[in-house]
Amino acid sequence: MPDTTRRSFLRSAPLAAATPAQAAQQPPATTPKKAYRRTSFAPESALKKISDNLLLFEDTANVYVVRNGNRCVLIDFGSGKVLDHLRQAGITQVDWILHTHHHREQCQGDYRAVERKIPIAVPAHERHLFDDAENFWRNRRVFHLYYVRNDFNTITENIPVARALADYSTFRWQNTDFYVLPTPGHTLGAISLLATIDGKRVAFTGDLMYAPGKIQNLYDTQINYGGSEGIDLGIYSLARLREQKPAMVCPSHGDPLPDPDRGITETMRRLTDYYRFQTGSNPSEENAPYAVSPHLVCHYQTTSSFYAILSNSGKAMFIDYGSASGVHFGNFERATAATDRIRFVEHNIDGLKRKFGMTQVDVAMPSHMHDDHMNGFPHLARHHGTKIWCYENMVDIFQNPRGHNLGCTLGEPFRVSRSFRHGEKFRWEEFEFEITHSPGHTEYQMALFVTIDGNRVAFTGDAFFPNPRNDGTLRHNLIFRNHVENDSHLKSIHNLIEHEPALVAPGHGKPYPVDRQIMLATEQKFRTQQKYFFDLLPEGETDFGLDPSWVKIYPYQMVLGPGSVQKAEVRVQNYRPEPMEMEVALVTPAEWKIEPDTLKFTVPAKSHSHAPFTITVPKSWERPGQRLAIAADVRAGKRYLGQITEAVVDIVSG
Repeated sequence: MPDTTRRSFLRSAPLAAATPAQAAQQPPATTPKKAYRRTSFAPESALKKISDNLLLFEDTANVYVVRNGNRCVLIDFGSGKVLDHLRQAGITQVDWILHTHHHREQCQGDYRAVERKIPIAVPAHERHLFDDAENFWRNRRVFHLYYVRNDFNTITENIPVARALADYSTFRWQNTDFYVLPTPGHTLGAISLLATIDGKRVAFTGDLMYAPGKIQNLYDTQINYGGSEGIDLGIYSLARLREQKPAMVCPSHGDPLPDPDRGITETMRRLTDYYRFQTGSNPSEENAPYAVSPHLVCHYQTTSSFYAILSNSGKAMFIDYGSASGVHFGNFERATAATDRIRFVEHNIDGLKRKFGMTQVDVAMPSHMHDDHMNGFPHLARHHGTKIWCYENMVDIFQNPRGHNLGCTLGEPFRVSRSFRHGEKFRWEEFEFEITHSPGHTEYQMALFVTIDGNRVAFTGDAFFPNPRNDGTLRHNLIFRNHVENDSHLKSIHNLIEHEPALVAPGHGKPYPVDRQIMLATEQKFRTQQKYFFDLLPEGETDFGLDPSWVKIYPYQMVLGPGSVQKAEVRVQNYRPEPMEMEVALVTPAEWKIEPDTLKFTVPAKSHSHAPFTITVPKSWERPGQRLAIAADVRAGKRYLGQITEAVVDIVSG
């Protein structure tokens, strides 16, 4: 019998699980992909001149031709028939195709562009619906359908993508700059492209609007069962488009609008009336902050509350900065590809400048590491020069999010310029702050104490909320994937009791007053919770039973391919009062080389330790797909625990 190692299991298991007949039917890995059948249908159209260097071809969607001499860029592509008409306009070279969104009528002819080696650029947050479309279709649920978003209008075959059009970036072609404005609504990842053409500011808006007061259809605006989410998002996007003051709007369906301001305003009005009729509520565009006091502004209708501390100089410190609304966050989160980061659309900054005299966002601090509270931080740093400060144990999560498997991690790294220790005091502008570690909701959370306009305020993130039970205590939550220990919540409430704030600024909702009596009652509730932990879990194993990642592979998410070398480590948190002897072997594809083959190390009592290892992937290794999992087989002392932890590997070409 051939030798079977733990690593060889991953290679052999899929074949062993198949019946002989199934195994025989599987094509070899080298079987060439067969092309899709093509149709002979074609539009009966001709190029129309909008201005000297802007042409329109009416296809399954409007295809706009931006010309510079004999070269051009195409905005959307339709069936691709436009390629047969360009020579009559003196165009011999197509440099790029830029897509506004992923629907098939925009891109169903992209295979023709691929055949001619024309590079294709697509919205960054819909890239996976182009170059990984076949995988999307393998995983799209049809039975039990309550997520009714029209991503069913995705192409049926993968289309290579040469560039992703990132929100708020500029795509430069020849002497023309195309500004990428995020405009979700018709689709969640849709963009508009704005450029100056023949002296006019032109906006290519996809299907954001069809005509003054009109949109292309209603079914594309429904994302969840019975919802009107795309209407809300569309109103918000139209408001941002109007702020850009385009002189012409070029939609994907319908005629170009040469005087778009009134048309945009009328479309917003009708959509708002419809949204109120359907939902009984106001759209996100109408959410408004309020001044808690002259130097503290609260935005409580955003997906998580964020606060602007305003200095006399006009500078602001933001505490948290998440999505514009629950509609934005909830729908973007669900639509995010497994390897992507949630979409972020800027909000409220212009309002703070206009209504409250803010001149710049100088510093932003996260109450904790969850993406609904700080997914706008990279945008602040990138586009506003904002410095990011945080509690010390958040730094690695922000700078290396692939390292950890925690709840609600943002899938984009960003740099932290300053970090703080527990109990550290610091000054910003005229304000004096003290920061404390405040675990419970997550290990990676702070409480920040400061006096603003005579009020002692505690920014506590998601640690505490008013309790709808009205039982004299504060409400809390418990999420084990966030890393919880038996005394985490007690540490948090002790911070509040010690610092005696008059006002708590929570991570969701409005600030609320707090007194010593309710804090002491909450402390007692947390002692009761701790007793439940002790009673329910094995003797001496309480914290092991609360922490799903006391053994972990770091980094948790790796990017590897043929020829890759990856340094990693196994990390262990020992909650026992005595040292713990560890033996760990990695379970990976059999061809990979793991050094050392077995990790042996001691973790001190009530402490943590790690052991490094190296993964080497042979250059000849054949990729099995885009992602796979590896595991760690674990012995702790005399106990064989098995494969109790894992890591995820995204596979790239060599």
